Amino acid sequence: MKAVIPVAGVGSKLRPHTHTQPKSLVPVADNTILGHIIDKLLEAGITDFVFIIGYLGEKVERYVRQKYPQVQAEFVVQEPREGLGHALWVARHTFEQEESVLIMLGDAIVDVDLNDIIEAPYSVLGVKKVAKPSLFGVTEMGSDDFVVKVVEKPKIPKSNFALVGLYKIMQPQKLITSLEHIISEDLRTQGEYHLTDALMHMIKSGEKMVPWSVDHWFDCGRKETLLQANATLLSRPSFRSRDYSQMCPGCIIIPPVSIGEGCTITNSIIGPNVAIGDNTTITNSILSNSIIGSFSELRFAVMQDSIIGSDASFKGFSHSLNIGDSTEINFGQ
Repeated sequence: MKAVIPVAGVGSKLRPHTHTQPKSLVPVADNTILGHIIDKLLEAGITDFVFIIGYLGEKVERYVRQKYPQVQAEFVVQEPREGLGHALWVARHTFEQEESVLIMLGDAIVDVDLNDIIEAPYSVLGVKKVAKPSLFGVTEMGSDDFVVKVVEKPKIPKSNFALVGLYKIMQPQKLITSLEHIISEDLRTQGEYHLTDALMHMIKSGEKMVPWSVDHWFDCGRKETLLQANATLLSRPSFRSRDYSQMCPGCIIIPPVSIGEGCTITNSIIGPNVAIGDNTTITNSILSNSIIGSFSELRFAVMQDSIIGSDASFKGFSHSLNIGDSTEINFGQ
């Protein structure tokens, strides 16, 4: 089976981090978003990949070739970028001969057993219940538990099962036919060619699709969900068992924490839920629920719920105080 990973988006909601870095390469829990996705696919035995690239695509290609030299990787440029359906249409030649294809969006981390999905006899749409389904593509199921309708960001949702960016398509040629239909007929939704419209065309043509509920899903296109994904991934036993006492003299480490290679961390409190990239220097700081990029420098920093990019530098305030009784000092939030 071949995996297709669209990673062409600009990632405007994660700016300023995506000014110089593709959204898929933003760090999270000892890896990048894309790295977590590729590792998950490799665990399922998939080694044949197609990456649909666009914005800063050369960085994605360099990252994949350097970190994953063992995989068979093709790179297809989507230009202009006119939606996920258009992206798959541009790359159709890479999977049209496959018996089935697995599509995973490059900005979403999904916790699910891919082997079960690969072995399923029908096309599969990954879903999860959400509080605000109008923000996502939504699935509706019939009495036989097959999907009867998919709608992109409906104004009045009739279901709260959101598409999570994970699709297994049986007989990809049927998908290509449906993509050709929406593009040749210029059937756009909110100005773009959406995969949901092509899936709906397949369903109307008789294709059976089943919803597949996932345990965890993180749409990592926003700061809040990226930090939530970081905390959830760090909660796994492998992170809680790591001992950083030797490399962090004079520090208090509150698990779970991930600290990269070559870091210098002194006189600080780190954790919980902190991921620090390689070769970063942190002194006299308190960090919690944050992601710190590689080759950065923090001094006298007190940070929570923060994302600091690579090669960044921050120096906070150092205070020497002599405070008497019944005194209140507030340096602000």
